[in-house]
Amino acid sequence: MENSIQQQDYQQSGKMEIVKIPLTIERQGGKELWGRVVYNDNLITDFAETIPELEAKIKSLLWDFEEIPPEHVEFTHQYDIYALFQKFDFLKISTVAEHAGMNPGLLRQYVSGVKSPSIEQAKKIEKTLHHLATELQEVIIITS
Repeated sequence: MENSIQQQDYQQSGKMEIVKIPLTIERQGGKELWGRVVYNDNLITDFAETIPELEAKIKSLLWDFEEIPPEHVEFTHQYDIYALFQKFDFLKISTVAEHAGMNPGLLRQYVSGVKSPSIEQAKKIEKTLHHLATELQEVIIITS
């Protein structure tokens, strides 16, 4: 599997290193989130109501099946549109849509799960969010 992380990726010279594992987070019916990781070509999955709860459950499973201590696991996140807007709930859908040159109603349908974005639409949203993040990183706040 392409995102498979191997044990040697985090063990060096007998000491434990932080292992960065891609965690894919998607909506699974209702408001439940489903997460999955691949480690040593093993698919590990679980579900939860919140992202922190999901991360804790996946770390526990990594310990149970792969003996990776939870404190040595760091996730890189991959989200579907619903999970993204749940994690970053301060984002205003209509404003993101405006910056992406999209109809706000269409983005709301993606977020609610009524429709699924095409790869092109998903990349457009992703590019817009990255652009907004870059703009925010360049902000300098002054005081009077």
